[in-house]
Amino acid sequence: MDYRKFLGKVESAVLPYLGGGTVDTASRRLRVTSPVAPGWWRFEVKGREATAREPASPEGLDRLPRVRGHMWGARLVREGAVAEPLELMPEEEPAVLAPVSARRWHDGSLLFDGVDFEGEAEDQARRALEEGQPLSTVKGVSAPLRAAYGYALLEAASRTLDIRFAPAETRGRVLRVAEQGRVEAESCLRALVAEREAHRRALAARLLTASVQAQAAQTVEAARARAVELAERARRQVEFTGARHGRGAPVGDHSRAEVALQGAGARLLNHRRMGGHQLEVTFAFMGERFISVVDANTLQVVDAGVCLAGADSEVTLESLPSVIREAIDTDVLVITRHA
Repeated sequence: MDYRKFLGKVESAVLPYLGGGTVDTASRRLRVTSPVAPGWWRFEVKGREATAREPASPEGLDRLPRVRGHMWGARLVREGAVAEPLELMPEEEPAVLAPVSARRWHDGSLLFDGVDFEGEAEDQARRALEEGQPLSTVKGVSAPLRAAYGYALLEAASRTLDIRFAPAETRGRVLRVAEQGRVEAESCLRALVAEREAHRRALAARLLTASVQAQAAQTVEAARARAVELAERARRQVEFTGARHGRGAPVGDHSRAEVALQGAGARLLNHRRMGGHQLEVTFAFMGERFISVVDANTLQVVDAGVCLAGADSEVTLESLPSVIREAIDTDVLVITRHA
């Protein structure tokens, strides 16, 4: 049998391209040879590479799991007050709080499918939002619609107060915001700021303690015999010189970080080399965007970018997404690093 025929086999597949360097089929992830505009494309697939040939109409959506919820910005808010990003939105944006359907693609992304039939509840909720009123007096409002309303109130308060928030940070309080209105939304955001400031103060205290300990260690080192001291300094100088000449993002930073995150269900978005052998990693997980700083060699977390009560160093990049998932599920997530 001539296996070369199979190695050179070319297939055609209609797939959604969401940006980045990859595209997913039902069974595998393919590398996109030339990025194109997000949308449905007919790809030419050869091995593990996919080349976009022409725009195409969606195929196979009816075989995918359907997810229903209500619109808030470019997100679908579903049961449990979960607000997930919607991909491949139509040119005509659905109205805020509109009931919509989406399909769950093979990589977990939600693809916009259509606007569902709207009842009186959506219209009344939209009127209440325009007037800045709570939903406590509106009847027949479903939990997802109530959550979408709460997020919309938080968004309006966020613009006024200039306080950023992620839906996962406020998920445990969003229904109360919907019931009590703008005052509760502002209170929720101010409480979030207080938690972030407490985290920053605790982090500064830990860094100060570490600095004092480092200075003390240097003093002890200076008391050693001169010969040993000079030898140690020479060795450190050699290491420092090598590090300077090797400075920059070495080959492998991206792939190591990507593999670590991918195994935990997260997607690497970007990374950059920092001083002190550190790496800043930006990744997407559970519909949110996170920025963490890790050791470039070990991928040990230096700053998780979320509040871990000082336990950042006990976590690796590979285990960080599971810690974030637990924080989201228990409604205690606080994001401390933003772009």
